[in-house]
This record gives sequence, C-alpha cells and structure tokens, in this order.
Amino acid sequence: MIKKALLTTLLAGSFFAVQAQQKAKPEDTEVWEPVPKLVKPGEVRIEAPADAIVLFDGKNLDQWVMADDRTKPAQWTVADGVLTVNKKTGNIETKKAFTDYQLHIEWRIPANINLEGQSRGNSGVFLASTGKGDAGYELQVLDSYNNKTYVNGMAGSIYKQFVPLANPAKKPGEWQSYDIFWKAPTFEADGTVKTPARVTVLFNGVLVQNNVELLGPTQYIGKPSYKKHGPAPIKLQSHGDPSEPISFRNIWIREL
Repeated sequence: MIKKALLTTLLAGSFFAVQAQQKAKPEDTEVWEPVPKLVKPGEVRIEAPADAIVLFDGKNLDQWVMADDRTKPAQWTVADGVLTVNKKTGNIETKKAFTDYQLHIEWRIPANINLEGQSRGNSGVFLASTGKGDAGYELQVLDSYNNKTYVNGMAGSIYKQFVPLANPAKKPGEWQSYDIFWKAPTFEADGTVKTPARVTVLFNGVLVQNNVELLGPTQYIGKPSYKKHGPAPIKLQSHGDPSEPISFRNIWIREL
C-alpha cells in the first residue's frame, strides 16, 4: 500500500513538472535590473600572436563549415577583409574542435540599423557548439548602445545566465571586440559534471565576465543544464532578424 502511494506521488510530481515546462515562456528567464553601468571604451585591436590559429584573416572561410551540415563549406559573405552574416544560410562553425582557449573576435553592428531590443543586431558567439541550431554556450552579440533590453540578453552577457559587469558598447557602425578565455567543462564517465565551464570576457577591453561558472549550455526557454560532450567547435550565429547583417573580422584563437 505504501509502495503504491509512493508511486502515485512520484507520477503526479512528474506530471506537474512536465506541465510546468510546457507552460514556460522566454520572458521567465529575462532579467531587466540592475542595469550595468556605462563605460566609455578605448580602441582594442589585437593582431594574432605567433602561436595562434587564425580563424579568419579577411581572405576566405577555409576554417569554417555550415553548422547544421558540416559537409558544406561556410556560406557567409567575405568582401573587403570582412565576414558578413548570410541570413539565408544559417549558422557557421569552425572545422576544428577546441577545449580550453583564448579567443579574439571583432564585430560590427550596421550603422543604419533602426530596430530595437533583441532585434537590434542580434548574433552570438557560441563558445562551444554542442549541436545543430543554437545549441551551445552563447556569448551575446547585440547593439547595446542606447538600446533597452533585458540585461542578461545584452552584449557581453552569457545569454540568459550572466549579466555583464559593465556596458562598454560603441555606436553602431564602429568595430567592437571580445577577448574570451574559455575553460571547457569536464564530465565523469556516467555523464555527471566533474567541473563546470568557466569563462572570462573582455568587451572592448573592459572586463564584463570574471571567471563565471556557467550553469550549462544556453536555454532560450527554461533553465540550463549540462549534457556530456567533448571538444567542440566555435559557432557564429545567424539570428535571422530583418535588420542589416552583422560583420566580423580578425578572428584568432590560442589553445590553452
């Protein structure tokens, strides 16, 4: 009788947990306050050191493939030394997989952008791509210059997890930079987390993420949780917004 009652209780708990997940909404995990302080940044452009792997040198996409079909070469646009998102083709990711690394990447929001919120120049750098679509750990790319949105979704945030410590965003049309120091998660043989992922991020030379311990891969709806994976590519997001496309340049990485 006791066993039957316990089973009934467990089944009821599972039912209500599933119901709660089905009713979850994106705004449930949005944080709007406090708003990070504004910091006027300096100019940051760091050329690749001798031991770096150059992922984009302004000439070609030889180091990249399409994220949803890794047999296809990357189909974004390269012109005048700049890599520009192709909204019709989807995300791209590196051919090579990485564990721990230092990554430098520069990005630019179009000068003539006229949207707002999360539609204002939305992209992302996925620090480890763990599957198709937007699976992975996302460092948000967005216009955060005089653009109000939830603060755990602004530029420099670990999307839907960690608010940036400051807002050093430049005006649309100006080049911006991320310097990222990534420590990949490790897992036990049974798939449980041995050590969670950690990341430090400089945004235009300003510290915005200070060795934060990630809660798992990015979740747009609901809470993040880990699933076992090994070395992973780095992914750039084509968000598909109607705004003018975002551009990237000077991308290099040092394995640690």
